[in-house]
Amino acid sequence: MDDDLEHVRVAVIGSGFGGLGAAARLRREGITDFVVLERADAIGGTWRDNRYPGCACDVPSYLYSFSFAPNPDWPRAFSGQEHIRAYLERVTDVFGLRPHVRFGAEVKEVRWEGDARRWRLTTTVGDLTADVVVSATGALSDPNIPDIPGLASFPGRVFHSARWDHDYDLRGKRVAMVGTGASAIQIVPSIQPQVKRLTVIQRTPPWVLPRVDRPIGAAERWLHAKVPATARARRGLLWLMREFQVGAFVRQPRLMKAAERIARSHLRRSVPDPQLRARLTPDYTIGCKRILLSNTYYPALAQPNTEVVTAALTEVRGSSVVTADGTEREVDAIVFGTGFHVTDMPISERVFGADGRSLAEHWRDGMAALRGCAVDGFPNLLFIVGPNTGLGNSSMILMIESSLNYMADYLRTLERMGAAALDARPEAVTAWNEELQRRLARTVWNTGGCRSWYLDARGRNTTVWPGTTTEFRRATRQVNLSEYEILVGAGDRVRTPEVVS
Repeated sequence: MDDDLEHVRVAVIGSGFGGLGAAARLRREGITDFVVLERADAIGGTWRDNRYPGCACDVPSYLYSFSFAPNPDWPRAFSGQEHIRAYLERVTDVFGLRPHVRFGAEVKEVRWEGDARRWRLTTTVGDLTADVVVSATGALSDPNIPDIPGLASFPGRVFHSARWDHDYDLRGKRVAMVGTGASAIQIVPSIQPQVKRLTVIQRTPPWVLPRVDRPIGAAERWLHAKVPATARARRGLLWLMREFQVGAFVRQPRLMKAAERIARSHLRRSVPDPQLRARLTPDYTIGCKRILLSNTYYPALAQPNTEVVTAALTEVRGSSVVTADGTEREVDAIVFGTGFHVTDMPISERVFGADGRSLAEHWRDGMAALRGCAVDGFPNLLFIVGPNTGLGNSSMILMIESSLNYMADYLRTLERMGAAALDARPEAVTAWNEELQRRLARTVWNTGGCRSWYLDARGRNTTVWPGTTTEFRRATRQVNLSEYEILVGAGDRVRTPEVVS
């Protein structure tokens, strides 16, 4: 055992909303013995990495921010990437987090040392140990580029939306846009006027609703700054509207018909060509896949230099893309808007628990965590944005803050009990997730007739929370000790809650 290694109370992995939120909460709890390990050279997570043309949030600004760090100066109802990134920079400075952040510190391995009751972390800037590890790597951190035959030998440029090549000028080029998800519908209208020809390769069309965006005037910003209660009221109203929508997603998918009528009307107004309109009309229940917001996507697809191909990309042959219908189109660049590794969480391959197995192996039948935060056999490992904490209609920041509440009570519980670690009981994890899957079975995500990134390779929904954000906040308000085994000092036995209560 290396006693000369640096040791911290808490090691946080990632510096996006989850990691910075964890760091700020630790400071607010009076805990300063922590580090934030960030593999890049700047904070921001997905809002640092995604800098593609048109990048913006599809959640209203006043709801897509921390409740403990309000921002009265949002310039628009829906903020762009640069404004969200600037907000995170301000949070980092206001809460004094920058001294805790270590840049260029990619975590290569996290291994539980059972005798010492601690985690050992191997990073690209050295090793350290920690009592508690908080994984805040997020679901949208590792791009997913499909394995396409011939792609490696393509002579043009290839990049993912989250790794945009800003040195490459698309003007006058023939571009293939692969995918029609949340990033693609922002990229397409941004680059369409510049390129010579845009080929949009669509496997499944999305449902698209109008984006009700507008500038936030100086008078509104002044009022929110001078009378903070008005900003809280605005946030509260936005939150309440989305809470009321949950019933349609999780209990009565047929209630989504009203939203579908709005989406169909939006498509009719935007795309006059009936043949193109038919190719853009989904055949699944709205909400099954993520609902997208845009006023400019459909008009861009209707332009003369844009072609929508409704066959999947199957091969790259020389400088041509080949789709499942057998047609070839020569292009100069291929842009992938194909999402991220969501249901396999890449960090899981680097985390090794009490039995020496990786978290990926532990999750071989699908991701599962107690209250979205803790995993049996991995003591003192907590997730921010863990399995089944995603949302289909509201702000992830609300879910992050609930997980932060759980983290804070977890640390208080360790301190109060004089325990070295807590280890989730397997039966507690199983019971929690069986109930989740029971509730998910009737939701639009499971029954809507689509194949989405919410479902893993086995068709199991390991991504979405089947309830309101209020329910999740209630479920994560405090640690239930009956769901844990309590590990005391190094080398000591495991005590049950009944012994210490």
